[in-house]
Amino acid sequence: MGEVGGRAGQLRSSGLRHGWTTGACATAATKAAYRALLTGAFPDAVVITLPKGQRPGFALAAEELAGGPGGRWAMAGVVKDAGDDPDVTHGALVRSTVRAGEPGAGVVFRAGPGVGTVTKAGLPLPVGEPAINPVPRQMIRDAVAEVAAECGGSGDVVVEVSIDHGEELARSTWNPRLGILGGLSVLGTTGIVVPYSCSAWIDSIRRGVDVARAAGRTHVAGCTGSTSEKVAVAVHGLPEDALLDMGDFAGAVLKYLKRHPVPRLTIAGGFAKLSKLAAGHLDLHSARSQVDQGYLAGLARTGGADEELTAAVAAANTGLEAIQLCRAAGVPLGDLVAEAARATALGVLVGSPVAVDVICIDRAGTVVGRAQPLGP
Repeated sequence: MGEVGGRAGQLRSSGLRHGWTTGACATAATKAAYRALLTGAFPDAVVITLPKGQRPGFALAAEELAGGPGGRWAMAGVVKDAGDDPDVTHGALVRSTVRAGEPGAGVVFRAGPGVGTVTKAGLPLPVGEPAINPVPRQMIRDAVAEVAAECGGSGDVVVEVSIDHGEELARSTWNPRLGILGGLSVLGTTGIVVPYSCSAWIDSIRRGVDVARAAGRTHVAGCTGSTSEKVAVAVHGLPEDALLDMGDFAGAVLKYLKRHPVPRLTIAGGFAKLSKLAAGHLDLHSARSQVDQGYLAGLARTGGADEELTAAVAAANTGLEAIQLCRAAGVPLGDLVAEAARATALGVLVGSPVAVDVICIDRAGTVVGRAQPLGP
């Protein structure tokens, strides 16, 4: 066929335009503001480095350099472009205000207006921290270090990220239920928004299967995101054209493979998302399915959890908290979820010669559950 497979091939075949995460926008705004703080001038366009090495440029939509009782500060803003994804934050103005910090403190993060604060356990950030996720934090630290090296700064700064109308926008997300109060989260693991939520992306999954079959692949992996994709490659050594960027559309992968089988399928994804597949959901998007803590509690009980742990899992704030509780107690909840997810997949694939294994990971990419290959 001569087609490119993998994530890049799927995006190309979908005809959809990718966008930039809030984390990428916050990084660009921070880099521009810090440069202005050190040099007195904002860059005409600001270029940042994404985790996979891409270097996009961002135009500034807002800029201000001033001084006050607390010293000089600089603010830059970037309008988020989510591409063709129906993202609630598309068009939002993401601002970063940068001021000098205490010597030796490094980068200190603050939540400005429209950015939430973590108030419950079970998230990848401690309670009380601004809802700026780990990868965007590292991107911002790297950008600050780059500017400091170029412009003679110390790199000790306070970075306050804000999102215009973020508190209002957050009401359309799951943030309030998760205990992220006061606004949105600053998210993103690659810096790039891939437009999943439309029929064109489902069609791109089908084209990805077609490319893999045409290349003679006997093993493909359906992955929920870039981190699980890395894990699938590390575990199985799969080539790019055997990787299916499944996103939330597990059903699209399974139903197409039933009609166009490949001998082996690996499903790799975050524990919370795959717990939805385990419970029988084929659409893993948060707007259409939710983590069922009662279901997880029942699985934990079958895995040996006592009444106290079972109750704690049932009351957990997130899937991440549930898996952390069970791992600490030696209860194999991750494996149980992987096995149940495999059973759901095989139920869809029934009658088709496809063996399935499942890999569950946490947010850091650590494998927390496995189900070995099982076929019809």
